[in-house]
Amino acid sequence: MTYQQTVDYLYSRLPMFSRIGSSALKKDLTNTLELCRRLNDPQNKFKTIHVGGTNGKGSVSHMLAAILQTAGYKTGLYTSPHLRDFRERIRVNGEMIAETEVVRFTESQKDVIEEIEPSFFEVTVAMAFDYFAGQQVDIAVIEVGLGGRLDSTNIITPLLSVITNIGYDHVNILGNTLPLIASEKAGIIKPGVPVVIGEKQDEVKDVFVKKAEECGADLIFASEEWTLPDRQISRTESGSLKININPHHPLIPGSLELDLTGIYQLKNIKTVLSAVRQLQDQGYRINRQHISEALRQVKKLTGLMGRWQILENEPLVICDTGHNEDGIREVLKNIRSTPYDHLHIVMGMVKDKDITKVLSLLPEDATYYFCQPAIERAKPAAELAAEAKKAGLSGLFYPTVQQALSAARKAAEKKDLIYIGGSTFVVAEVV
Repeated sequence: MTYQQTVDYLYSRLPMFSRIGSSALKKDLTNTLELCRRLNDPQNKFKTIHVGGTNGKGSVSHMLAAILQTAGYKTGLYTSPHLRDFRERIRVNGEMIAETEVVRFTESQKDVIEEIEPSFFEVTVAMAFDYFAGQQVDIAVIEVGLGGRLDSTNIITPLLSVITNIGYDHVNILGNTLPLIASEKAGIIKPGVPVVIGEKQDEVKDVFVKKAEECGADLIFASEEWTLPDRQISRTESGSLKININPHHPLIPGSLELDLTGIYQLKNIKTVLSAVRQLQDQGYRINRQHISEALRQVKKLTGLMGRWQILENEPLVICDTGHNEDGIREVLKNIRSTPYDHLHIVMGMVKDKDITKVLSLLPEDATYYFCQPAIERAKPAAELAAEAKKAGLSGLFYPTVQQALSAARKAAEKKDLIYIGGSTFVVAEVV
């Protein structure tokens, strides 16, 4: 098979969450364990860091990978979903897996795939682990796909577990209360493995404390380790965040420049710094210069896209993958801190989520361009527009993301802001 035929085979042959939703999920780890058993358990042949949480886990994973590879470690990075190219999910030192490797793996495992009938995600996890083992990486940062306890990535025993925060997302799968969601996320905590929790949240902190105690795992709340006073945060001419770090630590820079420009990254940077401290304590040779150099160029080093990403100027066009209640709140903070004359929002969502709360957060004085990404799970644009109208949001609807964006461009003046989001799959069509 060619590379494109291989990817088409994976997309069409295997149940895929982004396409059909929760029916693609498997209820246990059996398939992943069996796939990896047939591959001689590659997940046991390299060291790992496991990163979960509701929001921020992708940014945290990329920042940690950037720091590790800058420090001289051959670093694997597994993330999901991808935006433009399937190979974005599997990287070594920032370089995507080669097309030939995707073809080789799929052809070699085709009989096993058709025998076991795993999900798309289960196959990609096995592919990543097999690739990292073959590349003999020193360490790999593994991002949880969904939840934690039953996520396919949860067959690893990492050096460090990281959980960014807990918010409402995928409630039909993970539970409709924050403690229930936290219990699923806490499923990545392993016996004797330290765990960093990004945000100490009153509603769920006891879930993590209890789980850590049961596992004999050291527990660190990053939000209690570091303070980043607003008055000590500024921007460079390029828009990068300049951050002063408190308290001062001999192994952590006193100030940082971060090329991920969303204000919400201030929460994520605390999580990253606490994770780095744990790695330093475990003997990883990561110094202040490595951290500073890496965080100045996370996007260049790892290929991260879609996080408060500026696409155009005059008018300013920005996209962001924030798609749940907490994510949209953070996006709106960024919008409020950005100068503009009028706000245009290109918005699309998926149909298997309750979007009422998200819609209630959005500004009524913006002009909306409702659309639907090109996936089966997309909420029809007309339905989204109708639900938005009930929330006091006005605008027209369009059958595609590009048509909606084109309409926004035509309507916007030079000093306006066009924001594109609501779903990772909307952003994937514009970056």
